[in-house]
Amino acid sequence: QVQLVESGGGLVQAGGSLRLSCAASGRTFSSYAMGWFRQAPGKEREFVAAISWNGGSTYYADSVKDRFTISRDNAKNTVYLEMNSLKPEDTAVYYCAAGSYMAVHTTLYDYWGQGTQVIVSS
Repeated sequence: QVQLVESGGGLVQAGGSLRLSCAASGRTFSSYAMGWFRQAPGKEREFVAAISWNGGSTYYADSVKDRFTISRDNAKNTVYLEMNSLKPEDTAVYYCAAGSYMAVHTTLYDYWGQGTQVIVSS
């Protein structure tokens, strides 16, 4: 079992920045690829970013690849999402996920955090 807890969400004006954190416990953190997803009201959960188990590979949704950075610190059992140049359309609940493979599909992740809310005002 893996337990994931997101933090760092909040209210920010457009153009601002936030850093989300996801703290993991349970099974060995370094064994898992990690992903960030987000879900806005009335919309499906969408892929944001993913990182391989050793941090050697990353992948981003087109909408965020020039603004967001995913990273991980296996010694701290934590994955991060640095969000810069935030836009109102980034407003969503952001979820951290763990799985066997770096992927863009929610069905390929086994464990999920509770989510942290990000609101970007114009």
